[in-house]
Amino acid sequence: MDSIRIRGGKPLSGKIRISGAKNAALPILCATLLSDGESLLRNVPALRDIDTTSALLRFLGRDVEVAPPLVRVGAGDNVRPEAPYELVKQMRASVMVLGPLLARFGRAKVSLPGGCQIGTRPVDQHLKGLEALGATIRLSRGYIVAECKRLRGAEVVFDLPTVTGTENLMMAAALAKGRTTLVNCAREPEVEELGRVLNKMGARVSGAGTDVIHIEGADELEPFDHAIISDRIEAGTYMVAAAAAGGDVLIENAPLEDLEAVAAKLRQAGVEVGREGDCVRVRRDGRPLRAVDITTAPHPGFPTDMQAQFMVLMCLAQGTSRIVETIFENRFMHVPELSRMGAHIDVDGHTAHVHGGAPLSGATVMATDLRASASLVIAGLVATEGETEVLRVYHLDRGYEFMERKLAQLGADTVRVEGRAG
Repeated sequence: MDSIRIRGGKPLSGKIRISGAKNAALPILCATLLSDGESLLRNVPALRDIDTTSALLRFLGRDVEVAPPLVRVGAGDNVRPEAPYELVKQMRASVMVLGPLLARFGRAKVSLPGGCQIGTRPVDQHLKGLEALGATIRLSRGYIVAECKRLRGAEVVFDLPTVTGTENLMMAAALAKGRTTLVNCAREPEVEELGRVLNKMGARVSGAGTDVIHIEGADELEPFDHAIISDRIEAGTYMVAAAAAGGDVLIENAPLEDLEAVAAKLRQAGVEVGREGDCVRVRRDGRPLRAVDITTAPHPGFPTDMQAQFMVLMCLAQGTSRIVETIFENRFMHVPELSRMGAHIDVDGHTAHVHGGAPLSGATVMATDLRASASLVIAGLVATEGETEVLRVYHLDRGYEFMERKLAQLGADTVRVEGRAG
């Protein structure tokens, strides 16, 4: 397995460009199942999760050509509405083929999902919503089996906001007969992006990006040509990296409007963040960082996907900060690895108290999930002595396109080491 080796202590400066959003591209790839013909996705990042989803679509019978930043999805010959465990276990987002397959073919058999081990993340809200649209659902030997000749529009009230649940139901409703109303929806920009694509395909979606979404289903949908929005989490990660390492960085194609919660906390900590032309500029001189508290929340709150990265920043701040994780019950797995580098962090249930101000030192650490991987790379950037090696960076490759190369563009000493055991 590959690793990333980092020699820290260098400020970052220069300019990098943010890639397309993984969490927007994945549901849109699944949406290609709703139509025949050839769909084109542009600005698609070169990531493991894109490859995994493409492999799943091929198994289902689609012709898929992946040449980032372009992905072509053709109709293929014989579609089989079954997603096996071997593919779905690699990535939780694979469950989003359930809604499109059921709506299009009247039947779907999809393995219960896998992915990062950061919490249970159940799919009960997906199943509850599909049943409201008329599906008959049963669980059989680790598979979800859903059937319905034609879904019918209905009102679905989610018990809690769920991004993939909202997206799965939007895609199912796009081919349902009549009008569907989804209440208490996730409001993430990636949900809004899926709404744009479904409208291109011929469904009538309104309210995507708010907590109430209306979908008028169509009898059939058309293929599409669409450029994916920028990845706000990748942008936020480099914003925090620039703040932690210090220096002056321009981040091109960064959707600052979708990162206001992160930007506000960075400014509160003493970092300059602002728009400069088509870039976001992040600048920090030698002044010490201030400790600030964060609580993760659904969008537009502070994103759980930025919690680990921000924790590293707070390790450098003067004073003690409090980080409360409200989304996933097991998302502090990076704490023991940061502690190996000299961080002083106490965890009590869903709350971490970060005692900042002590320097971090290089160490060999192991990535446990996607965002934890990014946090360990940032910690390596700011380690004042020694070398850091981050093992199991296949997690990182699921969501960051060529991270070590982009950081090297900014002056960091980051290299990929191929074939490192771990």
